[in-house]
Amino acid sequence: MFYLTIYVDSRDLNLADIILTADRTLMSDYHHNEFIGFGTCAPPNVIPDWLYSFLFFPPIKTRNGIPVAAPYGLRKIEAQLLSEGFDVLTVDPDHIGKYLDDAKVLGIHVMDPFGLGPASSTFASILKKEPFLAQHFRNLLAKPEIRRAKKRGLKIVVGGSGVWQFRYREKFVKNYGIDCIIDGEAEKVVGKIMRAAINGEELPQYYEVSVQETPSLEEIPNIVNPSINGLVEIGRGCCRGCNFCSVTLRPLRWYPVEKILKEIDVNIKSGYAYNACLHAEDVMLYGSKDTIPNDEKIIELHEAVIKKCDGFSWSHCSLATVSVKPKLFEKVAQIILQKQPWWGAEVGIETGSPELAKKIMPAKAHPFKPEEWPDVVRQGMGLMHDNKLVPACTLIVGVPEETEEDLIKTIELVEDLKHIKSLIVPLFFVPLGRLKNEDWFKEAKMTKLHEELLIKCLKHDFYWIDDLIGLSFAGKWYAKALRFLYRIFVKIIERKAKKEGIY
Repeated sequence: MFYLTIYVDSRDLNLADIILTADRTLMSDYHHNEFIGFGTCAPPNVIPDWLYSFLFFPPIKTRNGIPVAAPYGLRKIEAQLLSEGFDVLTVDPDHIGKYLDDAKVLGIHVMDPFGLGPASSTFASILKKEPFLAQHFRNLLAKPEIRRAKKRGLKIVVGGSGVWQFRYREKFVKNYGIDCIIDGEAEKVVGKIMRAAINGEELPQYYEVSVQETPSLEEIPNIVNPSINGLVEIGRGCCRGCNFCSVTLRPLRWYPVEKILKEIDVNIKSGYAYNACLHAEDVMLYGSKDTIPNDEKIIELHEAVIKKCDGFSWSHCSLATVSVKPKLFEKVAQIILQKQPWWGAEVGIETGSPELAKKIMPAKAHPFKPEEWPDVVRQGMGLMHDNKLVPACTLIVGVPEETEEDLIKTIELVEDLKHIKSLIVPLFFVPLGRLKNEDWFKEAKMTKLHEELLIKCLKHDFYWIDDLIGLSFAGKWYAKALRFLYRIFVKIIERKAKKEGIY
């Protein structure tokens, strides 16, 4: 097994200069179902914390404190540092103490460290509690072994997609001794920052990666150790340009098929993952230069991946790319369904209002017009349902310039989708991308129409949830026990919702 070579390396593993880790909610493979990880966004609730943790983010397997797999972003940084000759180890957060005695730098990967992301902030605002992921991030930095190491000179460097949140938590940065926060794609800069940290040089508190420092395809290393749930990037960036999203600010780049397959090989040869999760902001646009899918490239990719894997899923795709080329989507679905009965992806609906779509995401529907957005959604969701893709959909609530008419049209759209097997999750607006200077949407701003939309989504999700639980664990030896526990959890939530008069 590839990753086992780490355990039998001739060097003393305790002597690594750089230790990489992430909090407990990220160092999990979520029962090998990436989308169950969304449960980390919720606060403590009606079941005991230990049981909730087991259901939604159980600890990943380790050997001598080294995880069998780690978050993909962390693996990219690990690969970059190894390529530059650094002595680096990725360690599980529950075992980090034994590796800190001689470490000079602790690198921490974050996605939503304070629960300010759309899903977490929505749950926290409604339930009036701090999400699990925020609790576990704070608990990680509060570990006595990290505090002791910090006193003797350990440097703490943080990176990942959630670093924007530290701008709202300056006091936390100071109190927990975070030395440097890297914002952006770090491949070209992480080496010089780690070298400065090891040498005891002064570090920038907040390092924003410039456009000139954004890595080209050739400068992005392949992972060398397994990624959680076999996730591999097929490209970076997005060409949609939605105002509320920061990903659209990055240039669009697609990996060659050979590069993707090499990373899949790392997961397969390790013995950890024989499935893959293809990651991009819109998998259907693989190899394209605009918002029109490239038939040849997307078919080539899927035929190559299906030959290697027992099955695979997508991280994200858009409704417009599915709708614009239904025959291509059906062909891709046929390739995927050769080895599995269904697959999933995250999908952004965001609004059912053509007027609001035109204001905040005019290219979301392209090559269709923004005015056609509701029809694009209906057609795309119908195609997904017919071809066994189960989408986890998001809506944005409280966007600047949102009107009552916008909300009514979104409610009507959700009603139209009631026969589509899916999850639909409304998320409070968070100021990101070109809207980063706008005000946050809080629970106190909710109107009767907002409440009606949330109830409509809740009823939709409860209708489909039992089916989705069955699909998620079909064929697994522990399926019966887990399905039983998840169903009990759903019934408890459903009963509580009815008691509160919201269902």
